[in-house]
This record gives sequence, structure tokens and C-alpha cells, in this order.
Amino acid sequence: MELFYKFMVCFAAGIGAGLGTGFAGMSAAAVISPMLITFLHMEAYDAVGIALASDVLASAVSAYTYGKNKNLDIRNGIAMMMSVLAFTVVGSYVSSLVPNQTMGNFSVFMTFLLGIKFIVKPIMTTKEAMGQTDPKKRLIQSILCGMMIGFICGFVGAGGGMMMLLILTSVMNYELKTAVGTSVFIMAFTAFTGAVSHFTIGGAPDPAAFVFCILSTLLWARIAARFANKARPETLNRATGCVLVVLGLLIIGVNYLF
Repeated sequence: MELFYKFMVCFAAGIGAGLGTGFAGMSAAAVISPMLITFLHMEAYDAVGIALASDVLASAVSAYTYGKNKNLDIRNGIAMMMSVLAFTVVGSYVSSLVPNQTMGNFSVFMTFLLGIKFIVKPIMTTKEAMGQTDPKKRLIQSILCGMMIGFICGFVGAGGGMMMLLILTSVMNYELKTAVGTSVFIMAFTAFTGAVSHFTIGGAPDPAAFVFCILSTLLWARIAARFANKARPETLNRATGCVLVVLGLLIIGVNYLF
């Protein structure tokens, strides 16, 4: 009975994490961590490690799906990823020097607010409009935005996927599918780095929760990514917005009501 309960919690967490990853490039940690901590009473460090491990395959299969549909900017994605990884370390170090993190709840509410944005003000940028930006300018933007995203994520401790989606669509004027595809491409590498460091420092995770979360997140990320790449821009904006609003409310509920 205990194993079945664990399976149901992990499966439910995987649904939210997978849909968030496949539709919006959202980090699985935003959903899986609070679910495992709240309902399985797991240590926060172990829960984050499992969430990051779930993020690796889910982001990788999503990136493959977006890439196969030509909705992935690898060149600028690699540049942004390198600066994100470097400045996450910087942000983490600065955070250790600050006694009170006033931005601690930033990523919790950001998911909900970003979902509202996609519903109210859809991203309708086309690939043709993206192509008009000078490649050198785009590369510089990728590096500078990656530095900002990495620092904020390191300082706050979460929100990487949401920050990347917001920056790619609002600042760098990416078309939505390309923004999500590039975001999950980056998240696959950052999540792998985080997962390896977590398990190296904290040891092996709960094997059942580890397997259940990875498989559920992978399944739903694959489903969401396939739907997203076939959807019209208007439909994708509404679907992404609805998923983010629901997940945002779920995360807020788990964090503050349970």
C-alpha cells in the first residue's frame, strides 16, 4: 500500500512536471520537489535531486522533439547555457553572503503570472521576424541574458526554466516554439549538472521515487512536446498559459496550504 501511495504521488508530480517541461520548458523541480516534500515527507535535498534527475530525460526528449521540428536554436542555446552555468555559481556564492533572501518566493508566483501573460498577451513572433535579427547581436544577447538568468537562479535557488522562457520571448523576441525548444535544450544540461552534484554529495536517492518520477515526467513531457510542435501559435499560447496557471496554483497550494 505504501509503494502504491508513493507511485501515485510520483505519477501526479510527473504529470505536472512533464506538461510544464514539454509545453513551457519549465524545470521539473518546481513541481516535483514540493510534492515529494509535502506528501512523502522526503528531505528537501533528496527531493530536489530526484526532481533534477527527472528533468534531465524529460528536457532531453522535449529538446529532441522540438529540434526534429526545427524549433531549436542550438548555436545561441549553447552560448546561453555556458553563461547560465557560470553565473549560477556566482549567484549562489553571493546568496550565501546575504542573510535574508527577499526573493525566496519569486519562482513560485512567477509560474502563475507567466501563465496569465501567455493567455492575455500571446507571443505571436514568427520565425521570419526572428531571422531579421543580426546573428552577432543575437549571440551577444544570449550570453548577457544567460549571465542574468544564471545569477538570479543561483541567488534565488529556482526558476531557471521560467526565467529562460520569459527572457527568450519578451527580451530576445523568440517565436514561442523556438523559445521552449531552446529552453529545454539548456535545461537538459543544467539539470544533469545539478543532479550529478546532488547525488555525489547526498548519496543515492529513494530508488522507487527516483524511477517513478523519471518515468512519469518523461512520458508526459513527450506527450506535451509532440502536441506543442503540432499546435497553431494561438492554441499553443493558450495551452501553455493554462498549464502554467494550473501548475502555479498547484505549487502555491502545496507550499502554503499543506
